[in-house]
Amino acid sequence: MRKYFDAIRRIAGNVVTVQATGVGYDELAVIESAHGESLAQVIRLEGQHVSLQIFSGSQGVSNNDRVRFLRRPMEVTFSEDLFGRVFDGSGRPRDDRPMPTGRRVPIGTPPVNPVMRHMPDKMIHTGIPMIDVFNSLVESQKIPIFSVAGEPYNELLARIGMQANADIIILGGMGLRHDDYLKFWRTFEQGGVLGRTIMFIHTAADPVVECLMVPDLCLAVGEQFALQGRRVLVLLTDMTAFSDALKEISIIMEQIPSNRGYPGDLYTQLARRYEKAVDLEGAGSMTILACVTMPGDDVTHPVPDNTGYITEGQFYLRNGRIEPFGSLSRLKQQVNGKTRNDHRAIMDACIQLYALCRESREKRDMGFEMSAWDKKLLKYGELFEEQIMDLAVNIPLFEALDRCWAILAECFEPAETGIRRALIDEHWPKPRITTAPTPKEKPAEKAGTKQLAPA
Repeated sequence: MRKYFDAIRRIAGNVVTVQATGVGYDELAVIESAHGESLAQVIRLEGQHVSLQIFSGSQGVSNNDRVRFLRRPMEVTFSEDLFGRVFDGSGRPRDDRPMPTGRRVPIGTPPVNPVMRHMPDKMIHTGIPMIDVFNSLVESQKIPIFSVAGEPYNELLARIGMQANADIIILGGMGLRHDDYLKFWRTFEQGGVLGRTIMFIHTAADPVVECLMVPDLCLAVGEQFALQGRRVLVLLTDMTAFSDALKEISIIMEQIPSNRGYPGDLYTQLARRYEKAVDLEGAGSMTILACVTMPGDDVTHPVPDNTGYITEGQFYLRNGRIEPFGSLSRLKQQVNGKTRNDHRAIMDACIQLYALCRESREKRDMGFEMSAWDKKLLKYGELFEEQIMDLAVNIPLFEALDRCWAILAECFEPAETGIRRALIDEHWPKPRITTAPTPKEKPAEKAGTKQLAPA
């Protein structure tokens, strides 16, 4: 027997308040109106007053409508049929194809118990030298890309997803423009990885409530695949849009605002999602790479500020490049000592010399005289930016290390790099020895013979 509640007391934005009993937090409900049924979720309980956020928006909902609670939280379909599919923030198909079949799993579950986690020790190769060489990405890591509007962070995210050595790619788009969504689709299709990709997309034209569901849908599906032994890479863009959706809902709920109007539990809401990254003992792993746009390039903004306390480092994307200063992968020491014996030495030497190059550029811009050492640094900086820092560079890790050695050899003497002698003897490029070609000798004429003139 179905039980309905019709005492809707308040409608504000996408949130309605109804008087009901026996209701749990995060429980789903169906609001039946003259325009059809709308799915909603419980977001606050105050005695008998229950606040629900409506996924499709409150347009057409009135005080005379009825509410029916489903006695279960939000769930998502999990099966192999999800690959190559695109869904919205409610888990409905966006690609005009039937709803996939499979078992239903709840979303928003707690993170994995730390006792069941494995220490991260496997590198994820991306083909991007500024990541692979200088800030290696590690399985089960949670790390954001800090950037500003206008930077190619979505292109970088798509490229990492296409080239990373992961079994499954799950993309969660929040507040995306339609052309950005199509770029992701084309990149994955052209890269041949669409068959192992699942996308949950919320566009700027969709209800703001669905934006809040996208990370939970991605992580719930990714966790199930990780339990099956798969290596899952979850790409989230943009977590600032997710935080703005939290802010909008909290204002509607008349919560006391915190820093810059964001809710006081912003840190908790972000941590609930990021802490889902895990390397399961005896199973697979789930790695989270998220984009965080900084309004006004302000790293003290509440979203990047709180994110920095949760995640294990960050990548800074500025002027179309991953900045070597400020970018940090705190787990890189777990893996870059196992790749090649010169990895850490090259990483340190190249960054130290590039820092000196920036000082020489400042001296040059202020009109100081350039010494021979300054000129070497300036040449090195140009080659390093062109052949290593440029995001168009796409080479494997060992080739990137060899290229760093080649740049050092072109600009400096071995003793000027600060690298220990044993590594220099092993990896310093050997000069090419060229010899002048010997002229071909003419065949000797036989004795007693003469060359006859043509008739």
